Amino acid sequence: MRVAFAIVVIASCAGGGGCTEPTGPRTVASTEMSVKVPAIVVASDGKDFTAAPQMVKDLESDDAALRMYAILGLHKLAGEDFGYVYYADLEQRRPAIVKWRQWLQKQGAATRPAKR
Repeated sequence: MRVAFAIVVIASCAGGGGCTEPTGPRTVASTEMSVKVPAIVVASDGKDFTAAPQMVKDLESDDAALRMYAILGLHKLAGEDFGYVYYADLEQRRPAIVKWRQWLQKQGAATRPAKR
């Protein structure tokens, strides 16, 4: 009976793609949306300006959902949206992206990770 139970557990884990959630660094630079989005929320709630460069980069993503989370996070950090509309096409978003890049430059050292 124990052997049959073990086989069922092993088969369910193997067949379902594994028993664990995605692993890896919980950072806004992750390529996994299930990791990246919560990291954006944590960074923006915690006023972590070191995440801002990646969020600005994400404003150009092909993924509208990612763009939405990025602008929401940036708005929490900066209190501004520079007219960025996440569902607009790239040409319509471009002027606001330029403003976000200028904002990043003005932030200077605040947006760079601390040296370890």
